[in-house]
Amino acid sequence: MSEAPDPEVVELATKIFDLARQGRTEELVAYVDAGVPADLTNDRGDSLVMLAAYHGHADAVRALLSRGADADRVNDRGQTPLAGAAFKGETEVTRALLEAGADPAAGTPSAVDTARMFARTELLELFGAQ
Repeated sequence: MSEAPDPEVVELATKIFDLARQGRTEELVAYVDAGVPADLTNDRGDSLVMLAAYHGHADAVRALLSRGADADRVNDRGQTPLAGAAFKGETEVTRALLEAGADPAAGTPSAVDTARMFARTELLELFGAQ
């Protein structure tokens, strides 16, 4: 049986996830630079990159990726940050992820499948898919 997490640690993690959602890049990377894992995930497997990507924060995505975050890390539902960006139609975030080597075919559904589902032709062009 595992111990209950320290409430202060949970509070700090919640704050860091909120910084990613809000695109507060400077504060977010200060935590990462101080030792918080760039691939920190929440209870649903959403990474900091996933949260920043889904909420349209390309600068935060780039900063996390430059600090070693995995561009293709899937969450508990099999989704990648690139598929999240495709779902939301976030072109700048999509470009940032692709520049970091994100795979448009990774995950379920993949970013390509997501872009097709939502007729995001500009993203399909970026993916080299039609």
